[in-house]
Amino acid sequence: MENQVYDIAIIGGGIVGAATFYKLQKRNPELNIILIEKEKRFADHQTGNNSGVIHSGLYYKPGSLKAENCVKGRHELVDFAKENKVPHDVCGKVVVATKQSELPFMDKIFDNGIANNTEGIEKINADQIKEHEPFVEGIGGIWVPCTGIIDYRDATEKMIANAEGMNSNSKTVLGQEVIGVEKHDDYSTVVGATQKFKAKHLIFCAGLQADRLARKDGVKLKEQVVGFRGDYYELTDQAKHKVKNLIYPVPNPDFPFLGVHFTRMTDGETECGPNAVFTFKREGYGKTDFNLKDSFDALAYGGTWKLFFNNMKFGINEYRRAFSKKLFLKTLQGLIPTLEMDDLRPGRSGVRALLLGQDGDTRDDFRIEYHGHSIHVLNAPSPAATASLAIGGQIAEKAEKHFALK
Repeated sequence: MENQVYDIAIIGGGIVGAATFYKLQKRNPELNIILIEKEKRFADHQTGNNSGVIHSGLYYKPGSLKAENCVKGRHELVDFAKENKVPHDVCGKVVVATKQSELPFMDKIFDNGIANNTEGIEKINADQIKEHEPFVEGIGGIWVPCTGIIDYRDATEKMIANAEGMNSNSKTVLGQEVIGVEKHDDYSTVVGATQKFKAKHLIFCAGLQADRLARKDGVKLKEQVVGFRGDYYELTDQAKHKVKNLIYPVPNPDFPFLGVHFTRMTDGETECGPNAVFTFKREGYGKTDFNLKDSFDALAYGGTWKLFFNNMKFGINEYRRAFSKKLFLKTLQGLIPTLEMDDLRPGRSGVRALLLGQDGDTRDDFRIEYHGHSIHVLNAPSPAATASLAIGGQIAEKAEKHFALK
């Protein structure tokens, strides 16, 4: 056990934990902070396996934490990327309606974008879609010039490096899974797999393990995190010319995901996806990955079954597509009809954490709560990576007030 008592311990080395470390240390350089991550490198789960998109703020309910933090965070993230040479490109995207029934919801998300101060957006017709993406077939769309792409893993590592450079007494620890929290009068002991760490205050940014660590810290949480895997394909070299930047469908308002889309990545590859299927392992990236505890926890929870029943048609289609390249291609051909089987090769996968209510409702907005000498980020789904610096700033403000740091 370390004898030093840190002012704050941050648990979780994804981009939200990194941004919190960076913002707290920048605002309070005298604080001794420790960041604890269970994997051997930072950003190894949701952050390092997401779509790499800098989101615009188009989809989120005006006035929500998602909407406010996405727009604010996007500006901060782009500025940070420029200053720290993080690979990125604000290249813009098109959102495409392919049938008449999609136009009313396309109008709704456009209105959302206006309300959320998503700068530069404009409605475009079929001919204008082709000016941006010549191989796309649609009847109408939205041009979103402020959307971009970024290397989120690099951004995470540079946020942490910046924070470490502000105070030589602050540090990071890798490879230490937090398995418990011991409470004392003036501090808490974070129990890791092989080490223990003392801190006056705790901030949990645990992503896929947020609910479990909250309960270890004594939070009475009714909801539960359930994981959904997203699989990607990549375009082969012969087909890369068919996608210039980013292409999104109009999302189905009855389904809690944005739908399969095309993304040109910062490394030059072009990804197609992701789908969304229930995963039997919270941190499982293979189609047949299985963990008994994760499966039991999810399938013994009533909210999971209510989500399944409420989205049964979508869920079945997603599972079929997960195991059928032909069906995945058919979905992609809805946007780019000229795509062929040889244009796709299997890509990577990611897992998203959804905080599910007992009624099967996805707790869609960001959720940050206090508990004693702790702050818990209980729900940080997309666009949390885009919004990370805004979220980190918000947590820093809450910590200063709640922990009486100033």
